[in-house]
Amino acid sequence: MSAIGIEARFALAYPGFSLDVDLHLPGRGVTALFGPSGCGKTTLLRCMAGLTHAPSGRLRVQGEVWQGEHQFVPTHQRPLGYVFQEANLFAHLTVQANLAYGQSRVPQAQRRVQWDRAVELLGIGHLLARKPQALSGGERQRVAIARALLTSPRILLMDEPLAALDLQRKLEFMPYLERLHHELDIPVIYVSHAPDEVARLADHLVVLDAGRVLASGPLTDTLARLDLPIRLGEDAGVVLNAVVAERDAAWHLARVEFDGGSLWVRDAGHALGQPVRVRILARDVSLALHPSADISIQNSLPAVVDELAGDEHPALALARLHVGASPLVARLTRRAADRLGLQAGQALWVQIKAVALVG
Repeated sequence: MSAIGIEARFALAYPGFSLDVDLHLPGRGVTALFGPSGCGKTTLLRCMAGLTHAPSGRLRVQGEVWQGEHQFVPTHQRPLGYVFQEANLFAHLTVQANLAYGQSRVPQAQRRVQWDRAVELLGIGHLLARKPQALSGGERQRVAIARALLTSPRILLMDEPLAALDLQRKLEFMPYLERLHHELDIPVIYVSHAPDEVARLADHLVVLDAGRVLASGPLTDTLARLDLPIRLGEDAGVVLNAVVAERDAAWHLARVEFDGGSLWVRDAGHALGQPVRVRILARDVSLALHPSADISIQNSLPAVVDELAGDEHPALALARLHVGASPLVARLTRRAADRLGLQAGQALWVQIKAVALVG
């Protein structure tokens, strides 16, 4: 394995649960550990932090061995940041003092994340004099992340940091996570069971179930696998990287281009040329043998059927298609698939009813 990356191999057994994973993860960007409650996401994260000791485990981060056959670096000696579901700030200290505590763990010569940078990225400059009890849940989590960053970590571990926030606070919080994603060269391992968070933040996706890895790979490719949408239900779909190419001010729409075509979406105010992500759910993709202009659906693109599979209900089917180099997944009834004569290699048209701009 390349020295630039993360290698994690852990095996644990408890009454009623076992963890057995062998992962090679990228050394940059956001890797999401995704799966239902109890699937082993937090246990894996704790093993990576050294908080849970898997005796035969192995962990190498960016070429540095933190755990091996004859080696176990304790948590306090690992250059990592850990953000829990709850902020865990020192209640008797101000925000500034909480941040100073995190920074004090690192000798000045080894500090790679500067104070002003962490404060600016998380937008907490106006909170420095307050104590945690005077902060909202989202503000406390932003302070917790800034404190973790000020330890100048080689890796940032985040255990469902939005789980305790209501929907409005989550929406307010997400742009700060996106800034970290785009502006810091620190790999993030992000635990979540929320598909919308994964779609918005992740570059690499690890799908866990019952302590085992079902899939691990780039976000778009992994979401397009037909053996995984069954586990996502109504959230099955793909995320595509795109660029804003045109804006129609009269209709408040924007056209985004991706590798395979372009789509009209609601205008969210992004500048021309700005990279964005679009999420297309399988339930919002319909199929046609011929293009049609006499329908309300604005996005119609040529595609090729790649693979067909059954869905969670016997009346339904899933189709993976390619529009240019980009994959899509469509959900339809098995009767509709039969009437269209769907088969691998077939050329047809995809009609996309709704496209969500997620970042």
